[in-house]
Amino acid sequence: MEPTVALTVARYRPEQEAEPTFQTYEVPFRKDWVVLDALNYVKDRLDGSLSFRWSCRMGVCGSCGMKVNGTPKLTCAAFLSDYLPGPVRVEPLDYFPVVRDLVVELSDFMRKLKKVKPWIIRKEERPLAEGAYLQTPDELDTYKQFSMCINCMLCYSACPIYGLEPSFIGPAAIALAQRYNMDSRDEGAAERLEILSGKDGIWQCTFVGECTKVCPKNVDPAGAIQQYKLTAATHWLKAVLLPWGTR
Repeated sequence: MEPTVALTVARYRPEQEAEPTFQTYEVPFRKDWVVLDALNYVKDRLDGSLSFRWSCRMGVCGSCGMKVNGTPKLTCAAFLSDYLPGPVRVEPLDYFPVVRDLVVELSDFMRKLKKVKPWIIRKEERPLAEGAYLQTPDELDTYKQFSMCINCMLCYSACPIYGLEPSFIGPAAIALAQRYNMDSRDEGAAERLEILSGKDGIWQCTFVGECTKVCPKNVDPAGAIQQYKLTAATHWLKAVLLPWGTR
């Protein structure tokens, strides 16, 4: 007989239930299966009403982020074998409104992401005739780590500050802001610093570091926030000691 494992999944169907419930399914255990495979087995073979997001199945798109046994994970990269003998408990990410079952609403993050201006800002664009903005490999390495963010939202789900203060701009948005600050082609660092030095920005972070622990791409959002804090403190100190130098 094929071995199986119990998959306990959070269900929330707003037309049927006032509060989330849990439903357990027995799914085949196969050594090469990840949690996403088990969810798809449920969807295809046992219960077509189960709702969840996924797309690339390669840890690139970031859409299959959920909690697996209490920890934010990409379900396409979480092997069932790591959770034996089970049950494997799958829940939606914390701190986001649940739309249905394992699907969460991401509008709050999208608003905050736009707020930090994650794009290259130029005071004056170079004429096209002068060619592309070139960078050295060292200049690329400076920000490459922060450019690996896939917006999977695991860092927000792991962040206790975001849970307590939903207005906090949050780890991924700040890491992406830092990615552009460190880009040699960008001239928008001062604009972003003004936004992120506000009450909902970097000073909300108490450096718990859970965001970095759960990041599947090793982006290190906690490190980005500490870099930002150092920049903001240096800027403030210069403004106090050398007020004419910051004008």
